[in-house]
Amino acid sequence: MRSFGSDNHSGIHPAILEAISQANTDHACAYGGDIYSERLQKKVNEVFGENATIFPTFNGTGANICALRACTQPFHAILCPENAHIFVDECGAPEFLTGAAPKAIPTSNGKITVDMLEPFLDAFGFEHHSQPKVLYISQATELGTVYTSEEIKQLSNFLHHNKMYLHVDGARLANAAATLQCSLKETTIDCGVDILSFGGTKNGMMMGESVISFRPELAESMKYIRKQSTQLFSKMRYASAQFLAYFQNDLWLTNAQHANKMAQLLRRKIEETGSFEFTQPTEANIILVKFSPALIHNMLKHHFFYVWNESTHEIRLVTSWNTTEDDIERFIVDLNREYF
Repeated sequence: MRSFGSDNHSGIHPAILEAISQANTDHACAYGGDIYSERLQKKVNEVFGENATIFPTFNGTGANICALRACTQPFHAILCPENAHIFVDECGAPEFLTGAAPKAIPTSNGKITVDMLEPFLDAFGFEHHSQPKVLYISQATELGTVYTSEEIKQLSNFLHHNKMYLHVDGARLANAAATLQCSLKETTIDCGVDILSFGGTKNGMMMGESVISFRPELAESMKYIRKQSTQLFSKMRYASAQFLAYFQNDLWLTNAQHANKMAQLLRRKIEETGSFEFTQPTEANIILVKFSPALIHNMLKHHFFYVWNESTHEIRLVTSWNTTEDDIERFIVDLNREYF
C-alpha cells in the first residue's frame, strides 16, 4: 500500500536499517553507556552547538512529556495552539503526567504570535490561576505551515522576558529547515529555543525520537524524568545508531527535501485538475484541501488519507521521504476519473 495518510506510514531508509545492522554486533553497555550513544552526543554538539544535550526516547509523545516535565511544575500552565499535537492527539498524556494545565490558543494557520500570547499572561502571581511557564509550538506546524526564524526569535524573546520557556515539537523540523534553507541549529537554538522534541520517525527512521535540551537547568534532571516517564531505552545503541546515520551526509535534509518536493508536485497536479480550495499554504510536506463528500468517499476507495475536518470536507495529504512521482500520478489519474 502507498499512503498519503502520514509520513509515519513510510518505511525505514536503507541507511538507517544498515546502521541498526552494524550496531547489532557483540555486546554493549545498556542505558546509553555504549559507544554509539557517546558518538551521538558529540555529533549533536557539532550540529546544534556545545549547549545541546540529547536524550533519545521511544516516541514523540514521550519526548514531549519529558520536555514539558523539565519545564514545569504541576501549578504551571502550558500554552499551545488549539490544534497542537499535545492538546489534540496525545490522549491527555501531557496534562496527566506533568500536572500542568494546557491552555489552547486559537489560531487560523497553526502558528502563534506574541500578540496571541499576551492575553494569557495576566495571571502571573495570582495563586488562584495556573502560572504560564512554557509555550509549546510545532515546527513545521500541524497544518503544514512553517515559522520563519524571525517569528521564533520574537516568541523566544517575549517568553524569556516573562521568565518562560519555548518548547518546539520538531517531529517535522527537518521539513521546516529544508523549506527555510537553514541548518537545524539556525532554526532552533539560534532562535532562542530552550528545549526541542527532535524526531526522525516521520523522515526515514524506525524509532527516532528524542529530547534535546539547550539549557543546562533543563538537562540537569532530564535523565531522571526520562526514566520516570518510562522513556529510557535499555539497548540504546540501536536508537543512537539511527540518529548517527540520520545526521551522516545530511540524510535528514535529503529526505526532507524530497518529501517537500513531492508535496509541491502533488499540490500543483491537484490545482491543474480542478478548482479545489486549499485551506493552508503548502510550506512543508502537508497539503490541506477541500473535496466534496462524494469525491472523498470515492477517492478513499483507491488511496488512504485522513479527513482533517468532517464538517468542512477538508482532507490532509502527507508526502514522505519515499513518496514517488508514480504515487502522485496514480492519485491524479484517480482524481481525474472521480472528479469529472
